[in-house]
Amino acid sequence: MEKITILLVDDHKLIRESWSYILNSDPRFQVIGESSDGGEAVELAKTKRPKIVLMDVNMTPVNGFDATRMIRKYSPGSKVIGVSMHTMPAYARRMLQMGAMGYVTKNSSKDEMISAIVQVDGGRKYVCDEVKNILAQQELEDDKGHQDLNVLSRREIDIVQLIKEGLSSKEIAGRLDISLKTVEVHRYNILKKLNLKNTAALVNFTNAHGL
Repeated sequence: MEKITILLVDDHKLIRESWSYILNSDPRFQVIGESSDGGEAVELAKTKRPKIVLMDVNMTPVNGFDATRMIRKYSPGSKVIGVSMHTMPAYARRMLQMGAMGYVTKNSSKDEMISAIVQVDGGRKYVCDEVKNILAQQELEDDKGHQDLNVLSRREIDIVQLIKEGLSSKEIAGRLDISLKTVEVHRYNILKKLNLKNTAALVNFTNAHGL
């Protein structure tokens, strides 16, 4: 049986080594390359033409979204599965929009990751149970007029994450290399889009919705 060839892309060496060991121990799979950088991953995909790319979403300078889009352009036979610490459905949706066929979180089990690889290799899309459960919960809840987090842009999502980490607007500006005024505008727009009154309400809302 022909093996499913896999390219691992993650900026943490231990994660790459762990998955390489797990996958190469399964006779169905063969890891043919590893990368810690999105740009390098695109070049590896061009030359090695893996069947599956396990793509970390949060990398610099080339993030997983952009790397996925480029891999789909230059190695269209390679199917990408996004891998992220983020459970927010907006991240999964963004990866699928960029051409990914699957999305799993870093909370996913080994069995679920393997199931994702097999299903995506077979031409089916796969979204992990954790994200699907959050989507189902959102549909069941009455949010009292609040909008879904998916209305936020990627930059706004980044800012929400930093707010949750306790950073001030000035610290966020420094972290993202944007002006303080720009951060304040984003914060205003975030609250307006979600129909929330203040930062405390924002934190509570995002905790309830899986960010």
